[in-house]
Amino acid sequence: MAGTVVEVLVGPSDVVRAGRSVVILESMKMEHEVPSASTGTVRQVAVAPGDTVAAGDQLILVEDGAVDQADAVAVDAADPRRVRADLDEVQRRQALVLDEARPEAVARRRSRGHRTARENLGDLCDPGTFAEYGSLAIAAQRDRRSLDDLLRNTPADGLIGGTAHINGDLFGEAASRCVVVSYDYMVLAGTQGYQGHRKKDRLFELAERFRLPLVLFAEGGGGRPGDTAAPQVSGLEVMAFALFGRLSGLVPLVGVVSGRCFAGNAALLGCCDVIIATEDSSIGMAGPAMIEGGGLGLFRPDEVGPVSVQSANGVIDVLVSDEAAAVQVARQYLGYFQGTRPDWDCPDQLLLRGAIPEDRLRVYDGRAVLDGLADIGSVLELRSGWAPGMITALARLEGRPVGIIANNPGHLGGAIDSDGADKAARFLQLCDAHDLPIVFLCDTPGFMVGPEAERRAQVRHFARMFVVGASVTVPFVTVILRKGYGLGAQAMAGGSFRSPALTVAWPTGEIGGMGLEGAVRLGFRKELDAEEDPEARQALYERLVAAAYRNGKALNAASHFEIDDVIDPAETRTRILATLRAAPAPPVREGKKRPCVDTW
Repeated sequence: MAGTVVEVLVGPSDVVRAGRSVVILESMKMEHEVPSASTGTVRQVAVAPGDTVAAGDQLILVEDGAVDQADAVAVDAADPRRVRADLDEVQRRQALVLDEARPEAVARRRSRGHRTARENLGDLCDPGTFAEYGSLAIAAQRDRRSLDDLLRNTPADGLIGGTAHINGDLFGEAASRCVVVSYDYMVLAGTQGYQGHRKKDRLFELAERFRLPLVLFAEGGGGRPGDTAAPQVSGLEVMAFALFGRLSGLVPLVGVVSGRCFAGNAALLGCCDVIIATEDSSIGMAGPAMIEGGGLGLFRPDEVGPVSVQSANGVIDVLVSDEAAAVQVARQYLGYFQGTRPDWDCPDQLLLRGAIPEDRLRVYDGRAVLDGLADIGSVLELRSGWAPGMITALARLEGRPVGIIANNPGHLGGAIDSDGADKAARFLQLCDAHDLPIVFLCDTPGFMVGPEAERRAQVRHFARMFVVGASVTVPFVTVILRKGYGLGAQAMAGGSFRSPALTVAWPTGEIGGMGLEGAVRLGFRKELDAEEDPEARQALYERLVAAAYRNGKALNAASHFEIDDVIDPAETRTRILATLRAAPAPPVREGKKRPCVDTW
């Protein structure tokens, strides 16, 4: 090459080894070391600093020959253990983002019974797999705070995120890849800063590009007005909410919250497929400051969206005691979308024979049936505090993940009301979007009736079960435990008893166009009204109900092939799994199956 001599490193009579740098040239703003081609003694130095040389010019003349190794100038060898100044600066900067650099903030966090964001991520992610993005970012406040202040008090701009593996020991490396994002409440109350938004954008785009499930710890106060050095006016052009919403239906989205979660943090949380919250959480689209600013009064944070409200109204899917329990539920939830577990055990299936009382009017515990059917310890119920007439849960059968929708006869006799229909329809979307087969456990007298029910827009809400049920493509099975009447029963079968891949009943099953008692009162009103003696009228009514029951028994319906079979309850798992194994595996898709999973 052509260049300018910057430095000559040897002189006449110096002894050098092959590979030892002898001249440094500058070319195109870069310095190049020129090594000796051989071992020997320097006989001539043909250049000096400042000389311009061309390709082929002689720089140094080295006479080959045996030399005393002790006298030879050795080749520089870098010590791999030496920390250079540039690396030392990076390491010192990286140390500032760790919890150990903020003992006072950590102590305050602990005094409130909370873990740090990094502790939660450390518990969630498989050891050694968390790869952080943007750890060196700081708040966009350089115009009003010193760099040292920002480095020490706004590490990572209050948002910790990256890629990791979760449940890799159970489902393998490929299935366990995830994106994890956590607001850090110890940094400006977990508010959403300019750099934090850019970091989220980066991670959300990675989740979409690589189709990675995402776990979000959403504790924080929403937008941050103090980022005065950010090149923006309103911040409404940020892409985080659009990018996160676009992930819905593409990958599982898990939201975890402990403590206060308001405004923008709550908006992201509300986009998640599932919300796991601790008992001390407060969740609201506006915090106390925004409420006060709107002239709507003064409230403490724990008065705005406490779990007593947000669990009963369906915002929270799973309520837990603390952050450690929340992390464990998050790991369990993700597992349903990561594959089949090889290890499983199940309850004695013979016990299911006695799960339904012989008295057809006696209430029983629907959750006990679900627990008795599923693998031991595999049931995770969602939204248990809301719409109690409908039970929605993720579970496993012989390690295989499934979604289960069950009527609860302990509430309204199992009738489907507006909230119950919404709960089931949204759960159907969730399972279908991520290819989980579905099991309906049907015991319903139909939809809820009466003026009060209609005031809750039941016509529209109930119809969601038909519209969504008809759109799912995953295999599903309906098991009629006891009552299967009218439109409610059809809704528990995707719209028709022919829609499921299998429709079976237990021996306690009874089906009909409407409830037996109501059918008798309507269909035989003339005969009943004609009987003037009250006792005789009651006796006639009971005979008619008994006749209707004999006609509507599952065995009789099966003889007319209105359902596929009546089975021994102890064989339920076997029949469900045989049906699911017969169904083809879901196709490998490049994009979404459904546009999104409704947030409600």
